[in-house]
Amino acid sequence: MIKVTLQNGTVREYPAGTTVLKILDDCGGRLRKEALAALVNGTVVDLAKSLTADAEVQFLTFEDEAGRDVYRHSSSHILAAAVKRLFPETKLGIGPAIKDGFYYDFDRPDSFTPDDLDKIAAEMRQIIKEDLPFERFELEREEALAYFDRLGEVYKVELIRDLPQDAVISCYRCGDFVDLCAGPHLPSTGKVKAFALLSLAGAYWRGSEKNPMLQRIYGTSFPKQSMLDEYLIRLEEAKKRDHRKLGRELDLFSIQDEGPGFPFLHPKGTIIRNELEAFWREEHRKAGYDEIKTPIILNRELWERSGHWEHYKDNMYFTKIDELDYAVKPMNCPGAMLIYKTKMHSYRDFPIRLAELGLVHRHELSGTLHGMMRVRAFTQDDAHIFMLPSQIKDEVKKVIALTDKIYNVFGFDYHLELSTKPEKAMGSEEMWEMATGILREVLEERGLPYVINEGDGAFYGPKIDFHLQDSIGRTWQCGTIQLDFQMPEKFDLTYIGEDGQKYRPAVVHRVIYGSMERFMAVLIEHFAGAFPVWLAPVQAVVLPISEKHHDYAKQVLEKLQHAGIRAEADLRNEKIGYKIREAQVQKVPYMLVAGDKEVESGTVAVRHRGTGDLGAFDLDSFLARIREEIANKVR
Repeated sequence: MIKVTLQNGTVREYPAGTTVLKILDDCGGRLRKEALAALVNGTVVDLAKSLTADAEVQFLTFEDEAGRDVYRHSSSHILAAAVKRLFPETKLGIGPAIKDGFYYDFDRPDSFTPDDLDKIAAEMRQIIKEDLPFERFELEREEALAYFDRLGEVYKVELIRDLPQDAVISCYRCGDFVDLCAGPHLPSTGKVKAFALLSLAGAYWRGSEKNPMLQRIYGTSFPKQSMLDEYLIRLEEAKKRDHRKLGRELDLFSIQDEGPGFPFLHPKGTIIRNELEAFWREEHRKAGYDEIKTPIILNRELWERSGHWEHYKDNMYFTKIDELDYAVKPMNCPGAMLIYKTKMHSYRDFPIRLAELGLVHRHELSGTLHGMMRVRAFTQDDAHIFMLPSQIKDEVKKVIALTDKIYNVFGFDYHLELSTKPEKAMGSEEMWEMATGILREVLEERGLPYVINEGDGAFYGPKIDFHLQDSIGRTWQCGTIQLDFQMPEKFDLTYIGEDGQKYRPAVVHRVIYGSMERFMAVLIEHFAGAFPVWLAPVQAVVLPISEKHHDYAKQVLEKLQHAGIRAEADLRNEKIGYKIREAQVQKVPYMLVAGDKEVESGTVAVRHRGTGDLGAFDLDSFLARIREEIANKVR
């Protein structure tokens, strides 16, 4: 007999070999219907899994992230099974669950068409209707190689060859379809209730440009049709807000063929960028930061010393100067370390807060580039805080407070993740445990909820990541706070302590916007291009009703501009209704209409892009209103 401890603390005894499904049957109720897989001693398994020893068992539903992953991973197998039924010559790549959905990569001579997607979806519905069980079986290494070689699945053979010699090689059968897969999966195909195939894309096999280009089909799935419908509505809203589309329509930025991954900011986009920088500078000045600028290109030796060469060189750009190797900086940290070293510091100098809007370059694969969200050249709003070890917690708390203050201005809610030591990391285990413990204590002392993100820390230290939630519920990782004991060691940073001896300072690396370019893209989508007045490239537009009102419109425009308002006048020979619609399309916050009545009374008829007609204002009253909105950064 074995003991099974359920998540409510109940302990039950079963014969060894009992399946998780039998235990679920005994639990009954709603859980019996909704459970998709189980967590056994911390590992996600199929419900068909047999238990041979004492175990802690937690059942997973679609409400659990791990449960959703199992649901969507199984959906990707149904997709692959449908493709193989319809197009048997297709070679299989991989098909994981991803955030909000799944994909599968295929290699076939002909390109999939939208009509093909309709056929594949119909076949998937048939496979779901057949309610085929997902059956796991294991093969010896040579047996697995021979099996998939016989099927002509060259990509599966490659994956098997790359597995460790002692790896358990598992497969799943679903009717006639067999796939190499670690699992786990749903009990059967009939568990999938609602799905949609969303798009087609190209993807290099294993993410390398040296490998063949495969065809990737994206999809999503849910346990209820109503949930799928809600998701598709959100997806449509996201398409309307796509920063690439709005960037073109509002003339904010462009990506040129001459520089893929290198965004060009147009005049209106530059206004938004300048406003964000001015706000950043003012808040950092008030918070006690000094601004610095460091070079974009520095000697290779520096990057070897910092650890970037070993851990990051595949993402760096290089050049030669005077026959010596140089690198374009992918991060700003080493420059700040060199500035710190230019003079001797005392314990009385701390904390030293050095902030930099630093342009960095990183080599990203062309297939991963995405508007201004994923680029090769971007500006980080970096800061490096040098401090006594005793000041760490207080400084991290201050960074959290400043980050919270700035995010509130834009109306962002956020959640926090504590990211721990990655596989490739510098420094001892003890140092990592100490640094991670400090960040954990700060979060707990401030009463901030957080989740652990195992293995996602920077190579030099653990970090707290801020994930912003936008106006339609999507999340974006922007801010980060990284605690670093490695760089001071690498750069031999010291200060003179109270006893006259030399000691190492601690360093916190942090960004709030993250990348200026990416943050702008997030804002475009968050506000759907309708920026708050303080950020709007054009804050007001004067709209004369006819040509005889042009002179008055020019006077109004001059007064607005003289008062520091970003204003324009639409003097085209068009009807006033057309001009208002154009201003609405361009998301201009205020439209000032001028006709006979306004000329006579010295007023303007004010329209707001969101609330419509606000009535007549004399110009001073309007200026007071708009200035107050700008000064208070009203959303």
